[in-house]
Amino acid sequence: MTLWREQEVEIGKPPHFMPGERVRATRHIKNDGTYPGKEIGENLVRMGDEGYVRDIGTFLQQFYIYAVEWVGRGSVVGMRAREMMSLDRASTPCSAEMTAAPEEGSAG
Repeated sequence: MTLWREQEVEIGKPPHFMPGERVRATRHIKNDGTYPGKEIGENLVRMGDEGYVRDIGTFLQQFYIYAVEWVGRGSVVGMRAREMMSLDRASTPCSAEMTAAPEEGSAG
């Protein structure tokens, strides 16, 4: 019996966001224990915060992680595409944003 949930491998496609792109958080992001100097559960990013993609990395050879500089907060937080939307492109939010329930995320 398999206990994990299969998810699409994102890195087979181009990244949804590019370095320098202005983005807005679509949900609250709390520290899941991977952000140093903050308590687990502490808010890192609030829904509606605006920032800029600084770098793109990968996680588990499966997902893109976007290093986003949240200018108003003075921090850089790793984000998934489903947790933000572009302010530079006049497009609809990515499909994951459209299907995801409004829930709080975690830094990753």
